[in-house]
Amino acid sequence: MDTTKIGELICTLRKEKGLTQVQLAERLNVSDKAVSKWERGLGCPDVSLLARLSQVFAVDLEKLLAGELDPNSQAAGNLKNLHFYVCPTCGNLVTALVDTPVSCCGKKLTALTAQKVGPEEKLSVEIIENDYFISSDHEMSKDHYISFVAFLTGDTVLLRKQYPEWNLQTRLPVFAHGRLLWYCTRHGLFYQNV
Repeated sequence: MDTTKIGELICTLRKEKGLTQVQLAERLNVSDKAVSKWERGLGCPDVSLLARLSQVFAVDLEKLLAGELDPNSQAAGNLKNLHFYVCPTCGNLVTALVDTPVSCCGKKLTALTAQKVGPEEKLSVEIIENDYFISSDHEMSKDHYISFVAFLTGDTVLLRKQYPEWNLQTRLPVFAHGRLLWYCTRHGLFYQNV
C-alpha cells in the first residue's frame, strides 16, 4: 500500500465532496489530526474505518486502497458492443457501454462473451405487423431457460425479460438490421444477426 497515494486520493475526494478535514473526521468519529495525517501520507485509516470511508466518498474500497480512480475510456457509442453482466446468484442483469467493474450479491461479475449460434440453434424471427415475432422451443424450466432477449442496433437497445415455465414468445418493433442476443441460464450469452 502506498500511503502517499492513498492520502492524496482521500484529500482529493474530501475536497470533491466539499468537506473540511474536521467535517470528514466527524463523519468517521476520528480526530481532524488523524485525517490530516492520512492526507499527508504519514499513515492510513484503520481497517475498521475503510468501509465507512468508502461509503462517504461513494468509491470502491479496492480503488481507495489502490490510491487511484481509473476513469473508463470513452465509448465510441455503438450499442451493438454493449457489455452484459448477469449475477449467478440472483440473476440480476447489468449493462454497460465499456467493460467496467460490476458486482452483485458480493461477487465481482465479468462481462459475458456472446457466442454466435449455428443454424439449428437460432431463435425463430418472423415479421408480423411491423414487429419481429421471436420464438423458440428452448427449454423454459426453472433450472434452464432463456432469461432475456435483447435486440441491438448502433443506437438502440430493446430488452425483454423472460421467465421460466413460460414459452419464449416476444415481439419487438422492427428496426434496421441489428444483433439479437439472448441469455441461457445454463449455456451463456448467444447472438445472431437479424
